[in-house]
Amino acid sequence: MGMSEFYGTADASEAVATIRRALELGITFLDTADMYGRGANEELVGQAIRDRRDQVVLATKFGNVRNDDGTRGVRGDAEYVRQACDASLRRLGVDYVDLYYQHRVDFTVPIEETVGAMAELVRAGKVRYLGLSEASPETIRRAHAVHPISALQTEYSLWTRDPEDGPLPACRELGIGFVAYSPLGRGFLTGQIRSPEDLEEDDFRRNNPRFQGENFRRNLDLVARVEEIAREKGCTPAQLALAWVLARGDDIVPIPGTKRRRYLEDNAGAVDVELTPEELARLEAAFPKGATAGERYADMSTIDR
Repeated sequence: MGMSEFYGTADASEAVATIRRALELGITFLDTADMYGRGANEELVGQAIRDRRDQVVLATKFGNVRNDDGTRGVRGDAEYVRQACDASLRRLGVDYVDLYYQHRVDFTVPIEETVGAMAELVRAGKVRYLGLSEASPETIRRAHAVHPISALQTEYSLWTRDPEDGPLPACRELGIGFVAYSPLGRGFLTGQIRSPEDLEEDDFRRNNPRFQGENFRRNLDLVARVEEIAREKGCTPAQLALAWVLARGDDIVPIPGTKRRRYLEDNAGAVDVELTPEELARLEAAFPKGATAGERYADMSTIDR
């Protein structure tokens, strides 16, 4: 996502180099969406993997609609599902995607209709597996009854543990994999952001409740505890935060979004950071569940809870 917009200035050549470096490091799961850069991100990913499609597990999403006047909406009707998939395949330059997510639940359309249309894409060979994003346990169960859901993507990290209260147990009950987006707390857990002014003017995080005012200060105090433990462990705060997510279970796959090779390589080092039960307990005490100040989004009304 950040390679095309939302997180400040984009650099397409560095983005392509970063994706290709990821493949060299054995990071093969690439996650994009049709709304990132209004299609530009899919085109970017397509360019990066053009001669190496067989090395990639490719995921994209539909459902978040961005209109020309700047407004946004959500669509999950069957006709739109088919249109969106064909458009994504064209932009990516591929015949199929491995995993196709509904990006947000459309509250005006029964999930059975949406997933039914997605299942048709599987039968047509355009999609291999189906996923949902930010869906509630009830929606997950209803969707899974129509066609097997292979993955749920939802924000999950030390500073966002909401999925533990419903979605994650539901996934485990049904045998559904969990994809943790923003596992670095939108960059906050890296320790690189010391002030809201560190973010570029057009960075969407400036409008995120957790990056504002008193919330920012309180969250910075929490990150300082992570930094202290990371120093003692001999790793970076980002590696520690990712190692925590990886330690939550083999069914959880974090997708840290980075725009640059140097941060990618730092993130990749997280697989070598093994946390002992004592270290996990210390992290739990330093950054307890629910300690983060502020909502995840300024408007949480589009999240299916």
